[in-house]
Amino acid sequence: MSLDSARQAFVAEVSELLQSMEDALLALEQDPKDPESLNAVFRAMHTIKGTAGVFGYEPIVAFTHAVEGLMERVRSGQIALTPELIAALLECRDHTDCLVAACLSADLPESPLDPQLIRAGESLLERLGQGGEGSQTGAVSPGPEAKHLPVGRDLWMISLRFTCDAFRHGIDPLSFLRYLASLGELVHVAVRIDPGAGCSLEFDPETCYLQFGIGFRGDVDKPLLANVFEFADQDCEIRILEPDTAHAKYLELLDTLPPEQVGCIGELLVRIGALTQAELERALTIQEAEGGGRKIGEILVEQGSIKAAVVEQAAQVQAAARNRVQEEARFIRVDAQRLGHLIDLIGELVTSSAAIRVLAKRAGIEALDEVVDGVDYLVSEIRDQALQLRMVPIGDTFSRFKRVVRDAAQELGKQIELVINGAETELDKTVVEKMVDPLTHLVRNAIDHGIEPPEVRLSKGKPAQGTIVLNAYHDSGHIVIEIADDGAGLDAAKIRAKAEALGLVRPDESLTREEALRLIFAPGLSTKEQATNLSGRGVGMDVVKRNIEALRGTIELESEPGQGTRFTISLPLTLAIIDGFMVGAGGGQYVIPLAQVVECVELDLDQGSGEHGYYINLRGEVLPFIRLTELFGAEPTAAHRQRESLVVVRFGHHKIGLVVDALHGELQAVIKPLGRIFERLTGIAGATILGTGEVALILDVSELAALSQGLHQYAVDPASIHG
Repeated sequence: MSLDSARQAFVAEVSELLQSMEDALLALEQDPKDPESLNAVFRAMHTIKGTAGVFGYEPIVAFTHAVEGLMERVRSGQIALTPELIAALLECRDHTDCLVAACLSADLPESPLDPQLIRAGESLLERLGQGGEGSQTGAVSPGPEAKHLPVGRDLWMISLRFTCDAFRHGIDPLSFLRYLASLGELVHVAVRIDPGAGCSLEFDPETCYLQFGIGFRGDVDKPLLANVFEFADQDCEIRILEPDTAHAKYLELLDTLPPEQVGCIGELLVRIGALTQAELERALTIQEAEGGGRKIGEILVEQGSIKAAVVEQAAQVQAAARNRVQEEARFIRVDAQRLGHLIDLIGELVTSSAAIRVLAKRAGIEALDEVVDGVDYLVSEIRDQALQLRMVPIGDTFSRFKRVVRDAAQELGKQIELVINGAETELDKTVVEKMVDPLTHLVRNAIDHGIEPPEVRLSKGKPAQGTIVLNAYHDSGHIVIEIADDGAGLDAAKIRAKAEALGLVRPDESLTREEALRLIFAPGLSTKEQATNLSGRGVGMDVVKRNIEALRGTIELESEPGQGTRFTISLPLTLAIIDGFMVGAGGGQYVIPLAQVVECVELDLDQGSGEHGYYINLRGEVLPFIRLTELFGAEPTAAHRQRESLVVVRFGHHKIGLVVDALHGELQAVIKPLGRIFERLTGIAGATILGTGEVALILDVSELAALSQGLHQYAVDPASIHG
């Protein structure tokens, strides 16, 4: 792997870890004691520190080390996780992101950072430092637990039970106490006579009856303490129980163990120092003697070698490591450019396959038909699988808005809950990346314009907390994304007044409510009297609409005063290859996305050009239609004069009919852009090259539907068609 590739992998890993950290911190706001989320924050800082160290990015290492240390104290219960501390940690997450960007943009790893960035980091660390030692500002103040730690939380509890022959074997129990005192502090020593050690009914001065219960405090680990009693192992039953504060250290060690080193649970505990080899062997002997029915962790806890919580955590780490190994074995990282090149090649393969079919048909070789069908099937399968490789769940994108909603709501003094539905819905990665900015704008607008302040909501009989819902689902070969809020809704009259003031609408111009609402997509229009950091400058909604349309998508708007607003975005699943249905009209050939085709109906000539104009009664349903020859100004063909067909297509909850001269059938269409000259053509989503080498236009059904509304606005009343 080259250095550039390694850096790209570093950036991708840091991005995932920071997102994981953000998600965990937002989860901790709901449940500050959630151990999984605490570990996720710790792991993120710990891993970034280690990876950054490989590249020599010392500023990142220093900063993440400080945050990691703080999280270790949080996990061990020395510091309470307050909302203020969570807010500071979110800032640490953002600062780490800035540090990574700064280090990557520097010429050399040791290049000096921007002084302002350095000061920001120092300021954050000072706040965290105050939090650890007792903040006066309360920004990251420790909880009451830190001030009044239980006496025994940091004590090693050592139990020594000597055998009756210990004196005879030259063991001096007091020598252990003296040695222990040289390693730390003997906080408490309890001495008792072991009734079970009596080898006779009379007192024997050569017999050892002693038991020690020792509370020891020191910067030691379990193997070191075990070594103190190593030479008395045959004359003394030893139990060493770690302090609660050692849990954090064990958890850190468990987290940092490479998956390949996570084997049996006993070996795992020995490897991190939570268990001695002698304790493990003793437990294994018991397990073997019992026939192997009990788990080794249960035996270790029973014999007092380790606490149940550590065993449980080790078991979870063991299971997580196994799952991680299995997951990693299932996935590999692939360069997006290579994947894009593969999609392009498959597109060419689709075109070539269609050309072979045409040539075989022209040559009249019937024997080739079956072979060509097989090739078509395989190409179709390869295409679907390749496109699936680029599909990613949209939930990762939705999750980013938890932070946006949280921060913006706090800034505005509002209470807002973000509800995410359909996070598992998959969409082409390139589409997802281009949807981040439009979605961010719509969500921020919902926060600023839509959701009312708590006091206003309460006065209107609403709950103080507003709700923003992000929803995604598949519909007719498209993905639909909804952004809905239960806020104040849009004021159509106010929007129109603003539009008239800006000269966008004439005062005498007649607009429906829906048309008035859609004026918010006009450049420069905003109903906000005063601009804020979030919105109100009249820029954005037109860009949102333009960006969505650039993805061959549409955006619709519904709003009710006092009830809220809903934006519905419809996007194609992929921008590369689609299943299409080809039709002919006026000598031209057109492709309709197959997923949007509902049915094809032979059209009665009188029915298509009679008194009802642009509407048809289709089995009792009033259906507007467009005649493609008229739309594109083409001359009707001979086939048109004899017979026409109506292709019923669906978009969202609506249907329209497309009147065509001929139905050519299904095909795979590789979407080609039209180029700048034709990019603003209405009703055309792109073009595709047919097997004959000819070009067919791909129809944009939603744009055609909008066009049909304009054509039909002054047509006959649809109600007159019934009956």
